Amino acid sequence: MENFQAVKYLESLLGKTLRIHTTDARLFVGTFKCTDNDRNIILSTTHEYRYPTIPEHEPANPTREDDYTATGVVKADMTSRYIGLVVVPGHYITKIELDEYSEKKAGIPRRNRLEDAGQHTRGQKPDVK
Repeated sequence: MENFQAVKYLESLLGKTLRIHTTDARLFVGTFKCTDNDRNIILSTTHEYRYPTIPEHEPANPTREDDYTATGVVKADMTSRYIGLVVVPGHYITKIELDEYSEKKAGIPRRNRLEDAGQHTRGQKPDVK
């Protein structure tokens, strides 16, 4: 992908909901606002999710001899908190996902990536038909 295509693609993601996974097993879900040359990402209206700790896994441990394993399903919920505006340092990011579910839930139609990437130049509004 050439530089101008990469810039257009990043511009197409502005204002969309992203899920960002980090090296310390946290997940940030928020609205993409901007990035920089160091791959730092700024999200707004962000929720932070953490995977359960070892003690929280103990009640769901499949080796225990009690009712918890009767169904054979192990379930442990993630903890979450609202943090608002956040900068996620690029060197901690392991995976970035576009949250298409949020867009479908909000009724925003999915468009072609090239169309989203903007057949227009920066600062100009696209033609609306």
